[in-house]
Order: sequence, then structure tokens, then C-alpha cells
Amino acid sequence: MSDSKKRQQYDTFGDSGFHQRFTQEDIFRGSDLHEIFKEFGFGSGEMFSRIFGGARGTGGFKTYYTGSGGGGFGFEDLFKGAAGAQRGSHQEPPAKGPDLLYELPLTLEEIVDGGSKVISYRRRDGSSERVSVKIPAGIEEGKKLRVPGKGEPSSNGGPAGDLYIKIKVAPHMVFERSGQDLILRQEIPFSLAALGGSISIPTLSGKTVKLRVPAGTMSHTRLRLKGHGLPAMGSGGMGDQYVQVLISVPKKLKREQKKLIQSLAEQGL
Repeated sequence: MSDSKKRQQYDTFGDSGFHQRFTQEDIFRGSDLHEIFKEFGFGSGEMFSRIFGGARGTGGFKTYYTGSGGGGFGFEDLFKGAAGAQRGSHQEPPAKGPDLLYELPLTLEEIVDGGSKVISYRRRDGSSERVSVKIPAGIEEGKKLRVPGKGEPSSNGGPAGDLYIKIKVAPHMVFERSGQDLILRQEIPFSLAALGGSISIPTLSGKTVKLRVPAGTMSHTRLRLKGHGLPAMGSGGMGDQYVQVLISVPKKLKREQKKLIQSLAEQGL
């Protein structure tokens, strides 16, 4: 509205009347769009050139702007384009590289004590890496340990991805894991189950402990050895070891054994 005549018309007819008498092209004829865009914080001629190919002043405006009904750009379209051009001038931030997943099998003996373990893995580009991983005592199946910055490199200068180590518990020949508890199946003779007594039981620590079997113990009964399981990760507590007793039935009997059992059978046993 730098034109004094247009200003007078605006003051006389008001906003609606003024726009009825003058098109948007008339309003901005003679204006320097470089200055307009600079007023709105969109930079200088470089920004204008990116949108309009270097057009400037009235000539450039008439070439690219034909009013709201003329099939060209409206005034709002101009500033949308300028804002988009300004956003396009900023580069995307560097992206983090892809993460890697490594499955680590551990024995129950390694889990009960914890400690450090060195692993070797290969990246997609063929390079190999060796890292030392701290294994928390009592870690459970499926848990993941994170090693920052040991994954794949970034493609555009960002930080490298991370290495995730997924824990896999290897099967054990003697013990079965159930949470922080251990289960051991132990055969006992019928006489011990009937009369009761004590047996020696191995533990994961390598020590042998005595287990009392109550008289009249039924097959598949579980007897507990308190505190002989796995440590609870992060809490300091210990699980238990359960001994599942199975009554052993001999396939072959000696003559004397057979007579004794027959005698027991006659007495209702």
C-alpha cells in the first residue's frame, strides 16, 4: 500500500470495497517481492530465485501472478512456496546406523556365576568385531544386552547403531530351569520311598548335598533344596532346587528278591 492513490481508495471504500475495485494484481503492481519476502523473514534474492527463477519487481510479478481467478498463484501460494523453499534449504540430520542382533548361548554354569564373555561378530560390509560383554548372574532366556555404538555404521555421517545380544540358555544334561529354580529328576528304590532315608544330590555349584526323603514318599513328589537354584538378576536373592523323585522298578529280580516281594504282596504291599 505504498501507492498514495491506492491508500486513499482503501480509506474511502474500506477493505471489501477496495478489493472489489482492485484485483490482487493491481494491489501488488510495482512492488518489489524481494523486499516483501525479506519483511516476512524468507531471506533475500536467493530465496526468491529458487521460487520464481530470478523474476523481480513488476515484470516478474505479472509473469507469475495472475490473481485469484486467473489460474496462476494466489498470494498465499507465494508464501507457501517460500516457506517450502526455506525448509528445503536445511539438510536432513544425520541418521543413526542400523542395529545388530547377536544370539549368545550360555550354559547354566555360566549363568549362575555371571562374568564377562568375549564375542566375535561380522558386519554387513564384511568387517569383523570383537567385544567383551558383561553377563549379569541369573540372566534369563530371551533377555537382551545392549552395547552402544557397535552396530552398523551410518550412511550419512550419523552415529553407529547398537549391538543387541539376545540370551539363549543351552540345554543341560542334568538340570532343567524354571525361572530362578532348578529341577532335578532322581530315581529312588521302592524301599527308600516306603521306609524313608537320605540320598546324596548334586547341585549346579558342583557340591553334593544330603536330601531327606520322608517315609511313604510317592513317585513324582518334589522335594526342595532351599537356596540351591539360580540368583535372581539384580535382587541378590536365590532360587531353589527341586528334586522330583521317581520310584525305580527293577526289570529283573534275583530269586531272593522275588521271594521277598512275593511275601510283601501276601501282606498287602
